[in-house]
Amino acid sequence: MEHDLSDRRFDLILERLDRIADELAKTNKRLDNDENFLRLTKELATLNESLQALAYAALGQQAPQVRRRRSA
Repeated sequence: MEHDLSDRRFDLILERLDRIADELAKTNKRLDNDENFLRLTKELATLNESLQALAYAALGQQAPQVRRRRSA
């Protein structure tokens, strides 16, 4: 009887370890996605700065001219 009880406990421990491993895998996947998202936002910020620099370079020495609508 003692042998059966320890086998049952062992099986329960294995089941718990499997659930913990599954949760760790999910957490790692989320962390990887977060890291990828952070890299993407940094790349977008760099791209935005580059596009702004190109836009100002295209303007040359002249400041941009903005037309405003007159409210009637």
